[in-house]
Amino acid sequence: MAERDTIEKVKDKQGVFSQIQNFFTLGYGTKEDLRELDKKLRDLVYEDLRDMRHVWEDAYLAALNAGLTASSTDFKKVIQVLDRVMEKVRHADYGYAGLMDRKGHVREEELARVFNYDKALSNDVDSLKEAVNRAYSEAEANNWADVPAEAKNIKSLLLDFENKWHERENLFRPLEI
Repeated sequence: MAERDTIEKVKDKQGVFSQIQNFFTLGYGTKEDLRELDKKLRDLVYEDLRDMRHVWEDAYLAALNAGLTASSTDFKKVIQVLDRVMEKVRHADYGYAGLMDRKGHVREEELARVFNYDKALSNDVDSLKEAVNRAYSEAEANNWADVPAEAKNIKSLLLDFENKWHERENLFRPLEI
């Protein structure tokens, strides 16, 4: 029922023009508003990931300057995974379906489900941000004992986030017949 609640919240925030558009276009205005909200949310997630990458680069450079080469592969892997995840978030499908699309039309419920899913994923981004900032703080304080373990933890969190992002596609077009 969370999808219905999201749809109702969006409809409550719509103006008169959107309500008229919904009436004549069978809910197209609400779908468009849901797509826009999800796009804004994904843009915020992308910006957070981009900022994390810059912080991680600084921590990586500090580790290299300190001569910490044992875990440099984990540092590099975090940057690679961050780049890959950032581009997936930036270019994610956002629920448009052409008139003659063989995969079927995307309905309000699917759009609301994806928006709610993306909102939940933003919590994962917050935990990633905390881990990156913690590693950066340790690097700034020259506490190198915990940084390699933190790098592995960040890599693991990123890979989990990436797997969850792959599941997002099934929310748009479930495998139902």
